[in-house]
Amino acid sequence: MPPVDLGSRLRTARGIRKMSLREAAEAAKISAAYLQKLEHGDVKSPSPHVLHALAEVLKIPYSTVMQLAGYVVPSGSDGRVNVLAHALSSAELTEDEADALANYLAWYRHDKASR
Repeated sequence: MPPVDLGSRLRTARGIRKMSLREAAEAAKISAAYLQKLEHGDVKSPSPHVLHALAEVLKIPYSTVMQLAGYVVPSGSDGRVNVLAHALSSAELTEDEADALANYLAWYRHDKASR
C-alpha cells in the first residue's frame, strides 16, 4: 500500500463525499485553486486554520489532517485538544473574547480548587 499524503487524503475524502473541487473549497472558505494546489502537494505548509476547515468539510479527523501536513500531533490525541487550540488561535477570536476566556478559566480553576 503506497504511503498516504495530505493531498491524496483530501482528494479521496472529497471523492467519497461526492464534492467537486469548487464545492469543497467554497464550504471551507478557500479558493478552488488553493485546494487544487493542496491536493497536488504544491503547498508545503498549509495553515492549521485551513486544515481545520477542510477537516470539518470533508469529515476527516483534524489530528489526521494535521499529522499528514507535517505538524506534531500528541499521541493518543482524540482531537479535542486540537479543536481547542484551533479555537484559541483563531484569527476570529477578538481581544475581548480572549480576555473573557482567560478570566473564565481563572475563575473555574479557583472554584475547583476551593471545593
